[in-house]
Amino acid sequence: MRVAVLAGGRSSEHEISLASAASVVAALDPERYETIVLEIDKHGRWELAASRGALPASSVETLPVVAHSAPAATLGQVDVVLPILHGPFGEDGTVQGLLELAGVPYVGAGVTASALCMDKDLFKAVLRDRGIPVARNVTLRDGDEPAHDFAYPVFVKPARLGSSVGISKVRDATELEAAVELARRHDDKVLVEEGVDGVEVECGVLGNRAPVASVVGEIVAHADWYDYSAKYDDGGMDLVVPARISPESDARVRELAVESFVATECEGMARIDFFVRASGEVVVNEINTIPGFTSTSVYAKLFEAAGITYAELLDRLIALALERHERRAQLLF
Repeated sequence: MRVAVLAGGRSSEHEISLASAASVVAALDPERYETIVLEIDKHGRWELAASRGALPASSVETLPVVAHSAPAATLGQVDVVLPILHGPFGEDGTVQGLLELAGVPYVGAGVTASALCMDKDLFKAVLRDRGIPVARNVTLRDGDEPAHDFAYPVFVKPARLGSSVGISKVRDATELEAAVELARRHDDKVLVEEGVDGVEVECGVLGNRAPVASVVGEIVAHADWYDYSAKYDDGGMDLVVPARISPESDARVRELAVESFVATECEGMARIDFFVRASGEVVVNEINTIPGFTSTSVYAKLFEAAGITYAELLDRLIALALERHERRAQLLF
């Protein structure tokens, strides 16, 4: 089976994507898969490199929508695509739309779910409508004055970004304006979110029409909060598996993980992040439709604890991509 791995991308999470993609390529069984890599640089340039395939390296300056460009031609020659991209221009439905137009099976959430889960404002609105608890927030659009009614500390974040980029923990009103200004460098829609005092836990979900939840893991950040450095620097955090929460809270996290996955029309994979208050109440924080995907990333570790190895996880995700593509091919448009 010929597999194309999309890596890099234009977002600030470019390097994280490259690390995830390298782990994926190394783990794909060469007896079963012929793997090629399409790398997107920070300027949107697509580079085709022969990884374990026979195609020559080549490049094209812009988005590969021209039928005769090498990357576009490559997409038509593969059996399935793994878009291992994080953040805007990769995890937000843009690349998924390209793959839909190309008619190629691909791993992970579709256009709607990708765009929805990237936008924390819209994502929370959908979950609230389904009765799923989320942290309260105020949404600031371009021109809105920084204001909110929450007790400090609060978190200020771009609506459509990941990996804690552009996020600030604001401890009092004197810090609010600068935090909003920082977030607006990354997005013209900004969230001011209540600070939730509780244990931070994460849960993976795998599947299409019958998704299953992983073991629940607890995040212990070696910092004031789970910022970029805590996520990606060596020794920045510890993952405790299983999470040190009550059996009732554990079951509730796994239940809400699947409910959130279904409510947002996710398929394939997602990692759902939560807070568990001292009372046991569980609050959804966000959904990552393409979570960090190295063999030591949280998503892989949580399913490893559930008895699914990293290589098997990739096999299942590829099978799910093919199943969805075949199912949707039966629809009349």
